[in-house]
Amino acid sequence: MPENKMLKNILMLKRGGVVSLVGAGGKTTLMFRLAQELSASGASVLTTTTTKIFMPDEHQSPHVVLSPSLAEVLKNAKHLLKNTLHLSAGSAHLSSGNKLLGFTPEGVDMLWKSGIFRWILVEADGAARRPLKAPASHEPVIPKSSGWIIGLAGLDVVGKPLTEQWVFRPERYADITGTALGEPVTEASLVRAILHSNGIFGAWKSPLAKYLVFLNKADCRQSADVGQKICRLFAASGKTRICRVVIGKLLHEQPVVAYDDLYQLPEKASYHPAYP
Repeated sequence: MPENKMLKNILMLKRGGVVSLVGAGGKTTLMFRLAQELSASGASVLTTTTTKIFMPDEHQSPHVVLSPSLAEVLKNAKHLLKNTLHLSAGSAHLSSGNKLLGFTPEGVDMLWKSGIFRWILVEADGAARRPLKAPASHEPVIPKSSGWIIGLAGLDVVGKPLTEQWVFRPERYADITGTALGEPVTEASLVRAILHSNGIFGAWKSPLAKYLVFLNKADCRQSADVGQKICRLFAASGKTRICRVVIGKLLHEQPVVAYDDLYQLPEKASYHPAYP
């Protein structure tokens, strides 16, 4: 895949740092795709969570380190990094549900300060496998060391009713967007849910971090058009902390359909491959 079409470049991941993934509709898939790209470029990568994720399989992560002790995690990671560039880590394995329990945000900060990882990719939110969510007051769980915060939403939710089947915490979504329970989720309400001060990024703010949105599941021309409409609504909303909106389809070989910059980026560009 050409460099300029790779996820790591379109998401502006340069030099190294902590990347936190929030929202719904593809966080785990994006995390491990990014880990594959970044490690293939020669960078050491840790994938982890501040909540819980399913235990990675061998295709997602070649090695998993489990310990409640950060010192033990770092010791084992240093040994593994002699022969691999990507590993996952958590504080424990939860046999109920086969989940990996992650670390506190402060724990992730300490792992970053160790200096042994070029990149730490963090799933910093839970959504019970729904395509959209509105966070509770304690969510998302973002480490202070995060230099990138990527908020995800699934385009397949647009037009679907605001119910627990489609939206995680639908009552919160209703409060934030003014959408009545059972009414269809619209492009405009999705934008409101992302831009709201209690929306997808929560109350966590950093003047130094890059905020991006990834609209996933643009698997056909119709859903890609929905993504483009959402991009136009973002652009019309005025000042925002979000610098780039990406429309994509993470389960496809070419995961990016288009992207649009909202402000102050040195190279404004969009990529629009043709749909059949």
